[in-house]
Amino acid sequence: MSGASPFISKRGLINIKPRTPQRERADTLADGDSHNFSISLLPGELQRMLDSSQMNNSGLFGSSFHGGVAGVGDTTSLCDRSVIEQLDVFKEKADTLFPQFLEVLQGRTNDSEVFDTIKDLIHTCAAVQDECLKDIHRGGDNRTKSKVEWLELECKTWKLLYALYQDRILLQSTDQGMDEIPTMGGSEKEVISQLYNCNSTLREYQLIIDWLEACYEKKMTGPQIGHTTDRTVAWENTLFQLKKQQQIAFSSGGEIVKSLDPDAPIREKKPLHALDEEDNMRLSRCIFEEIRQGRIDEAMALCKYCGQTWRAAILEGWRLHEDPNYEPIHGNSKEKIPIEGNPRRDIWKKCAWMMADSKKFDEYTRAIAGTFCGHLESLKSLLINSWEDLLWAYLKVQVDIRVESEIRANCPKPYHPMPEEYWNAKMSMEQIFDELLVHNDAAVRDYAQSKVGIIQKYLILDNITELLQQIRRWIEEDQLVDSKDPSISSHMLRFLTHIVLFMRQIGRVDKEETADRIIAAYVECLIQMKDAQLVAFYTAALPGKMQVSLYSKFLETIHDTPARQAALEEAMNAHLDVENITRHTVEVIRQKEPAEADIQLMQQEPLQHGDISTFDQRKIKALEWLTFLPTQRGELLWQANAMIRSFLAENKMECVRAVYDTIPQDSLSHILNIYGSKDNFPCREDCSIKEYLSYKVYLAAIDSFNEWSRLYHNRPKEPQLVTAGANFTERMASEHKEQVYRGELNRWKASLEEQARVCRDSLFNVLLFPEKGWLIDPDTPKDPANISPVTWENRQVQLDKIRSICIPEITLLLHKVLHLSEDYQGCVRLADEIASENRQLYKVYTKHKLAELLSKLAESSLELLNRKLDPWGYPVTV
Repeated sequence: MSGASPFISKRGLINIKPRTPQRERADTLADGDSHNFSISLLPGELQRMLDSSQMNNSGLFGSSFHGGVAGVGDTTSLCDRSVIEQLDVFKEKADTLFPQFLEVLQGRTNDSEVFDTIKDLIHTCAAVQDECLKDIHRGGDNRTKSKVEWLELECKTWKLLYALYQDRILLQSTDQGMDEIPTMGGSEKEVISQLYNCNSTLREYQLIIDWLEACYEKKMTGPQIGHTTDRTVAWENTLFQLKKQQQIAFSSGGEIVKSLDPDAPIREKKPLHALDEEDNMRLSRCIFEEIRQGRIDEAMALCKYCGQTWRAAILEGWRLHEDPNYEPIHGNSKEKIPIEGNPRRDIWKKCAWMMADSKKFDEYTRAIAGTFCGHLESLKSLLINSWEDLLWAYLKVQVDIRVESEIRANCPKPYHPMPEEYWNAKMSMEQIFDELLVHNDAAVRDYAQSKVGIIQKYLILDNITELLQQIRRWIEEDQLVDSKDPSISSHMLRFLTHIVLFMRQIGRVDKEETADRIIAAYVECLIQMKDAQLVAFYTAALPGKMQVSLYSKFLETIHDTPARQAALEEAMNAHLDVENITRHTVEVIRQKEPAEADIQLMQQEPLQHGDISTFDQRKIKALEWLTFLPTQRGELLWQANAMIRSFLAENKMECVRAVYDTIPQDSLSHILNIYGSKDNFPCREDCSIKEYLSYKVYLAAIDSFNEWSRLYHNRPKEPQLVTAGANFTERMASEHKEQVYRGELNRWKASLEEQARVCRDSLFNVLLFPEKGWLIDPDTPKDPANISPVTWENRQVQLDKIRSICIPEITLLLHKVLHLSEDYQGCVRLADEIASENRQLYKVYTKHKLAELLSKLAESSLELLNRKLDPWGYPVTV
C-alpha cells in the first residue's frame, strides 16, 4: 500500500519489489578543491543525440531491409508472412488459456479455495502474457501487441477482483460487529488504524489505490535520473557558477539565483542554471512516478541521491503522529522511544496545499504536494489522458479527506483549518465514475465506455446484477450482428464466464437466468473449437434443459466414431444426462429439413440408383449415438422406427436398409436383459419391438422378391440349332450345347421353384403377420410413458399410411410371383386373405388399388378357365 495512508494491508497478489539507487557516492565536492572532469550537456543536446541515434538506427534497419528497388516486392511478402506467423503463434499460445483455466477449476473444487482459484487464474494469464511479450521483444506486429495488451487488462481485472472480494467476503463478514466509534483521545495513528478496521468503504478505496499503484506502467517520457546524474550535491551547476564565475566557460544565458536555499528560486524570482532546471524537472517527474507507484521510500531515496535532502524531508511530513512513550507498556521504561510521524502535520498539510495551489511551481512539484494534501486540481491537470491515473487521483483525495475528517473529529487537539475547497472535493464512487465518463480527454472516455472499463467499474461498485445484465446485452447485441469479427472475442467470453462462475460460487448472482445465458454463450464458442472436455465441463454449469440442448448441438458437429465415443465419455465425466442428450441429438437430426446447400448439392450431383444422399447419410449416421450405451437400445429402436417410417413414405428403400443395418443384432437381447421378461416391457418398448420386427419381415420379403426376380429374368439362353447341311463335328458340338442347356435349364427351374416358394412364404409373412397384423401395435394395458399424446397419434397416422402403401404393394408382388409360377389357384386364394375379417386387410385399400388387385385376380381366373377349371381353380363338374 502507498505511504499516503497509515493503513497497511496485505496485498496478496499486488506485490512490488522495491528499487533504490544502488550506486554509492564515490567522491564529495569540496569548496574549490575538487574538479569535476565530466562533460556537461546543454539542455537540448542530449535529446538531439538520442534523436540522431534513432535516425541512424532507422537508417541501418532500412538499408538492411530495403537494399534495392528490385527487392521491395519480395520483402513485403516476407513481412506479411512473418506477421501472419506471429499472429498464429500468439493465437496458439493464447488459446492455451482455455484448457489451462479448465485445469485450474478442476483442481480447486472446494468452495473455501475460491480465492486460491483466482490466484491460479492470475498466474496462468501472467505466464501466457510473459511468453507473448518475449515474442514481441523479438520483433512483434502492432496487432500482436494489441492482443497482449488485452491479456494485460485481463490480469489487472483479475487482481482487482481478487483484492476487493477477498476483503468483502473474508474481512467484512468477520468485521460486522466492529462498528463502534473510535476511542476519543487516541493518537492520530490509532484513530485511523481503527477507522480502517471498521470502515469497509475506506478500506476498499485504499485497496483500489493499491491496485492502481501496482498496475502502473512507468512511461519512459525521457531520460531517467540515473541516466544523466551521478550522486552529487543539489544544483551543482548553479553552485559551480556562483563559486567560479570567472573560470566558467559556458554560463547560463540569463541571470540566476544568488542563494542556494530551497526557497531561493521562489523568493528571488530567478531561475537556476539551465542544466539544473532541466535536472530539477526530471527529478520531479521521477519522484512523482515513484509516488504514483506507491513507492514513497524510493522517492525519498531518489531525493537524497540527487542531494536534495530537504525534498526527502518534505515527503515525511504527511505521516500520522504517534508518541509511543505514552503507551502503558512503555510507562516503566527509562529509555525514550522515538516519536512517529509529524506532530505539526496540519501546518505541513496547509503548506502543501498552498504549494499545490500555486502556479509558481512546475506541474510535477504541484502534483507531488497535491498527492499528500488532497489537492485534486493539481493532480487532474497532470494526469489528463489515463483513466487509471485519474481514478487514482480521485481516490487519493477521497481517502485523504475521510482520514482528515476522522482525525479532526476524534483527536483532542486543535488543528489548523483547511480551505473550503478541500472539503468540497468529497465525492462518492458513483460521482467519480460519472466524471470519468464525460471527461474532456477522448482516451479517458473511451476507456470508461470500453468493456473492460465497465467491468472494472461494476466490480468496484459491487453492482454485480447490473454487470451481468450489461454482459448479457453485449452478447445479445453481438449475436444480432452477423459479423466475421465479433465485438466479443472467444477470450473475452472466457474471461466473462469465469467472472460469472466466481460470482455464482460466492453467492453474488441474483438472476441465474442471466448467468446461464452468459455461460451458454461461452459454451457455444467452445463448440466451434470442438474440444469435448471443455464443452462438457462448462455445459455442466448450466441447468438441465440448457445442458441437453447445448451439448446436443455440440454432438451434431461430430461425425467420427472415436470422436463420438470420446465426447460421450467427457459428458459422463461431467455428470451430464447422456441418455437425454443423445436422444435429443438424434431427434433434432432426424427431424431436420434439407438446407439450401443440401438441395443444391443434390441438384448438381444426381444420385444413381441405390445411392444415398449425403443429407440422408447424416441422418442415418446419427443413430450411432444410441448404440454406445446398452441401456439405450429401446430408444434406438424407437428412433430407428421413426426414421424408417419417414424413408418408407419417401420410397427410399436403400435408406431403410441402411437404418436397419445400423441397429445392432443384439439389441433385443439387451432390452430383454434390462426388463427381465417380455411381460415387463413398457408400452413404448413393446410397440417398438413389434414395429422393428415388422420392418425386418418386410425387408426380408422385398429382398426375397428381388432375388426371385433376378432368377426369373436370368433364364439360360437356348443355343442355336445347326442347319441341315452341318457336318458331323458341328452336329456333335450342337448336341453337347443342347445337353448343357437342358442341364442348366433344369437347375434354373429348380432354383426358381425353390426361390418362388421362399419368396411366397416371405411375402405371406407380411400379410399374415401375427398379433393382429403387420405394423399394428399389440394390445397393452399400459399407457406410453414420456410420450406426448400428439406424438403418439402422429405415429399411429404414419403406421396406417405405411400399411396402406406397403400391404397392397406386397400383395401385388405376391400375386406376380404366384401368377408367373403358374400357381393360379394360389392367386385366387389371395382374395380370401384380403377379405378375411381376421386381419381386415381390405381396409387399407383404396378403390383404385382394390380395382387394380381385382383386375390381376381376374387374369389368374381367366388362366384357370383356359385350363378347363372353374374361376377358383377347381375342376368343373357336369
